[in-house]
Amino acid sequence: MQEHGIKSKNGFEHLGLKPAVVKWNLGPAECTQEVLSRGEGVLTDRGSVMVDTGKFTGRSPKDKYTVEDAQTKDSVWWGKINQPISEEKFQMLRTKLIASFEGETMYVRDMYAGADPNYRLNVRAYNTIAWQHMFTYNMFIRPLKEELENFEANWTILCNPKFEVENYEELGMNGKNFAIVNMTTRELIIGGTAYAGEMKKGIFSVLNYVLPHDHKVLSMHCSANEGKEGDTAIFFGLSGTGKTTLSADPNRALIGDDEHGWTENTIFNFEGGCYAKSVDLTEDKEPDIWKAVRFGAIEENTRFFEGTHTIDYENTSVTENIRVSYPVHFIENAKEVSIGAVPKNIFFLTFDAFGVIPPISRLSKGQAMFHFISGYTSKVAGTEMGITEPTPTFSACFGAAFMPLHPAEYAELLGKKMDEQNVNVWMINTGLNGTGSRMKLKETRAMITAALEGKLDNVEFIQHPEFGFEVPSTCEGVTTELLNPRNTWASEEAYTEACNKLVELFNKNFVQFEEGSSQEIMAGAPKVLAD
Repeated sequence: MQEHGIKSKNGFEHLGLKPAVVKWNLGPAECTQEVLSRGEGVLTDRGSVMVDTGKFTGRSPKDKYTVEDAQTKDSVWWGKINQPISEEKFQMLRTKLIASFEGETMYVRDMYAGADPNYRLNVRAYNTIAWQHMFTYNMFIRPLKEELENFEANWTILCNPKFEVENYEELGMNGKNFAIVNMTTRELIIGGTAYAGEMKKGIFSVLNYVLPHDHKVLSMHCSANEGKEGDTAIFFGLSGTGKTTLSADPNRALIGDDEHGWTENTIFNFEGGCYAKSVDLTEDKEPDIWKAVRFGAIEENTRFFEGTHTIDYENTSVTENIRVSYPVHFIENAKEVSIGAVPKNIFFLTFDAFGVIPPISRLSKGQAMFHFISGYTSKVAGTEMGITEPTPTFSACFGAAFMPLHPAEYAELLGKKMDEQNVNVWMINTGLNGTGSRMKLKETRAMITAALEGKLDNVEFIQHPEFGFEVPSTCEGVTTELLNPRNTWASEEAYTEACNKLVELFNKNFVQFEEGSSQEIMAGAPKVLAD
């Protein structure tokens, strides 16, 4: 067996792996050379490498499992999102997966998950694909050379996309591919899929269990930035709400793009990189992401303009989910150490296609917990085939697919921190008003800036009768009439009907969370208007 690269102090003999060649902790140039020489990807005219992820161009939630054992049996919120698998089946699959590495070139990466050393995981990833090894360099936190020499992993990722489960039906699984977390043995095993996001989100799910359950640290699917005075802001939001755009503020430093923890004293990034959607990417729309596409970046499932090595970001012939990964320091205003102070302001971003949620409103503790659990946005007609009217989308804690615990546990932690640290929580509607027009980005930025700079502290607030939010009567840079969505509707009757419909959808969605939720959370629910 040949070994290359910066090898850590302790090896992998205990796993029983028998690869032909082992390459440890390769840097971007070495990774790029491996990707190209092995025919795994091609070089673009901007120096990034373009790769295909194969059959899977996104995560496969139905093939994600958690081992049910003495540790997880009564703590994980089992259901469609958190599917159980037995210890026996896990061990059988693990043994076969380890055997599949025999004779392969194996890439090993040592890395951290979590910028705060008090809570981070020491993760070692084993891959059979060079570009996935490069992905782990981009997306996780990179130890210093001297740290690598004495690195001891406390979590392990084993990933071989070529290994598939032929008898999956006999095992009660949904397909030949899988991503399985074992909280007791501290392992994530992945087979049958080359989509690298399974590694990123698998470890995120682990942190979403370990941090709240073991340390009472709130784990969050959000972006975070920091002002020049050291004030931290957090942005939650599902796809299409503007989370990436609004958190990328040239006047504020980026702490992180996607995943964070909230301790007694800090907000810290889980990652060392960004994994951005790149469909329709242009320099004008997303200048920070555009500049980050350079040597060291990986572009997934994109295509070139014919006869060139220039990527056509409008070409979604492979998938709508085209992405680019790169280290966070590729963003010019990113913090060198991705840690900030506890937040003063939290923003829940929603695209409300019903036109009834105010463009900005302040939430009470109960309302914040309820809407955190709800994680609401909506799709609009024309965005997908078959959608002819506003279609609501709810994702608990703005990241349901990655939350192993009951959503109320995360919501209660949020409420506790609001009390302890005097945090403002704002709902921002980046969607439609009663005229069917979308809020202008300029006005949305003005509202967020006003909240961040304390300009709303002394204005008059009016209670929204349906949702109970506090709505400012004025806001610098925003047309006053727009602040109350009722003013934008031509018909009072039509407004009431639309509002009641949305309220009913909220309450219907919340039924699944009632068991396990406190009275304070349930009291934050909106109320149906009288006719």
